[in-house]
Amino acid sequence: MRRHPLYGLLAEFDNAEELLAAARRAHEEGYTLLDAFTPFPIEGLADAVGFHKTRVPAVTFIGGLIGCAGGFFLQYYPNVMGYPLNIGGRPYNSWPSFIPITFELTILCAALATVFGMLALNRLPTPYHPVFNVPRFALATRDRFFLCVKARDPKFDREKTGQFLTSLKARGVFEIEA
Repeated sequence: MRRHPLYGLLAEFDNAEELLAAARRAHEEGYTLLDAFTPFPIEGLADAVGFHKTRVPAVTFIGGLIGCAGGFFLQYYPNVMGYPLNIGGRPYNSWPSFIPITFELTILCAALATVFGMLALNRLPTPYHPVFNVPRFALATRDRFFLCVKARDPKFDREKTGQFLTSLKARGVFEIEA
């Protein structure tokens, strides 16, 4: 994989509708490595930039399984193997009494796995990102909308992609240095 001195091109738009239309058009043209930056969530933008799958449900499920197994073992080991006590003639492995703690640890571990998995998969926190080098990007948290086409995209060509983004009625197209 060759290294580009450029991270990508950033197009600035005035409103959400223009950004959504531009993202859809860029995806239709074959650009696959797109990013959008907005001051608020926009319905349909994830699909427009080609984001369709996530691994967060799998991470949540694995965290829940670990919590379930851990909660059950946390009670099974001391009651059956570590220090078994015969109380009222009940079996040592009285699994119905293990259900509440097993359930709670399942929920706890699934929730923690979801939060930390989401942060890791999104590569957060990100104290530095190349788009911060564009001075106009400071408006992304106020009233501007940005679409980034990354230089790693197989269809990326500095001139052609710049002309394409300009044709989408972008207020400005900026180069992002890597």
